[in-house]
Amino acid sequence: MLREQAKRFKDAPLVEVQSLLKSPFHEERLCALLLLAQKFSQSNPAHQKAIYELYLNNTRYINNWDLVDLSAYWIVGAWLMDKDRQPLYTLAHSKSLWERRIAIIATFHFIKDRQFADTLAIAALLLTDREDLMHKAVGWMLREVGKRDLTQEIEFLNAHYRQMPRTMLRYAIEKFPENERLKYLKGLVAS
Repeated sequence: MLREQAKRFKDAPLVEVQSLLKSPFHEERLCALLLLAQKFSQSNPAHQKAIYELYLNNTRYINNWDLVDLSAYWIVGAWLMDKDRQPLYTLAHSKSLWERRIAIIATFHFIKDRQFADTLAIAALLLTDREDLMHKAVGWMLREVGKRDLTQEIEFLNAHYRQMPRTMLRYAIEKFPENERLKYLKGLVAS
């Protein structure tokens, strides 16, 4: 069914993809987001802006971790790459779990370009988030920073690891050598 929907909407105007995004069926919303990401990557800046705005105007339908993770950095992160990134901070302060997740996951686009400042700043804002799905997302992005610049990740961890939720910390240090992981988990790393 998803494959049929994708074929049907491949060349559809944005208004039709938006109707698919509003579907009560998760799979159809996923299809819409994948289509938007594909359209974004193949569009001119004016059309990209329209896709970005459609995305942010419809976040209430982007309401599951996989929907965010498969679209936020391809659309929001890509659009903001060379622009003011204040919209991410607005999203990071949202009451919506999914908008907060969009904020941190969108920074994956910057991480891939070795730009870490926004990821680290948003991670700091989300340190006290109560949602486990946020702990996982922030920890994952911190780990991605560390894959590219371990010093930056370690500096952030050393400053914040004692206040980080356990899941966030575990995700962030997942690839560390076991003895280093244990030091963080036991609170034995000097801040």
